[in-house]
Amino acid sequence: METLIYIVQEADQNERLDKLIATKFKDFSRNQIKKMIEEELVFVNKTLEKPSYRVNWGEIISIKVKDPEISEIKPEDIPLDIYYEDEDVIVVNKPTGMVVHPANGHLSGTLVNAALYHCDDLSGINGVCRPGVVHRIDKDTSGLIVMAKNDNAHQFLAQQFKNKTSKRVYYALCHGVIKHNKGTIDAPIGRDKKHRKRMAVIAGGRNAVTHFEVLERIGPYTLICCKLETGRTHQIRVHLSYIGYPLVGDEKYGPKKVVSKHGQFLHAALLGFVHPKSEQYLEFESPLPKYFQTFLEKSRHKYKTHRG
Repeated sequence: METLIYIVQEADQNERLDKLIATKFKDFSRNQIKKMIEEELVFVNKTLEKPSYRVNWGEIISIKVKDPEISEIKPEDIPLDIYYEDEDVIVVNKPTGMVVHPANGHLSGTLVNAALYHCDDLSGINGVCRPGVVHRIDKDTSGLIVMAKNDNAHQFLAQQFKNKTSKRVYYALCHGVIKHNKGTIDAPIGRDKKHRKRMAVIAGGRNAVTHFEVLERIGPYTLICCKLETGRTHQIRVHLSYIGYPLVGDEKYGPKKVVSKHGQFLHAALLGFVHPKSEQYLEFESPLPKYFQTFLEKSRHKYKTHRG
């Protein structure tokens, strides 16, 4: 269970508790807020209060957010673009728009639903919601992901991600012209205290490092190659927004007006790891999805292209 915190500011003085929560945590609907207060999940200075309670400057509001209650995940006959498969692992090229595992709002149509239908079994280390899931990529990020079919393979692969010995390379299209040909973003990432579905660069956050290299400058855009040293939630999206070059199409961290219905232009193009049984290094590459390529070609014709 996650806990969200907000400290009442002077400007909030005498505001209704339910109204203030709705203003500061926009991901919650009024009905959700009412239900959370009724279920005694909202506290003011560790005390339960009514929705009509008038807050005071300096009080601490804490909200406990329940984890999704999922007892069973149903296998679904969804086509998979499989790059490699054996009795221990499966490597899939995930399309944009597909969620990796079930969660609130996405209980079906996920990569896990599809993998359960295709595979006889998946590792159970991450529980009911995330069988086989060693690492994740966002819903609107396309590209390569490896899943484990048994617990031994899962532990072996997870250790590589933890020790930073796996290889992950992404292609990203950013707003703005990045002047430096290479760079490293070293900035800690944690949960945004005002928006529970967003991450942010914050003091005390978890260590996060992204290396990037400019591949091409196309008018108002820059195409870059990103290598992850760590794997924090939304890491590339948060880091690039933080330095002033948000991803094209990113509704969460970029401009309000987006240029694509496909979401952020971010593709997991290369994945490398040591196989859990043979201990041989395997590496896979995936081309940019068609919509990404089409946008680049149109932009190159429209603007003067400058290689990095």
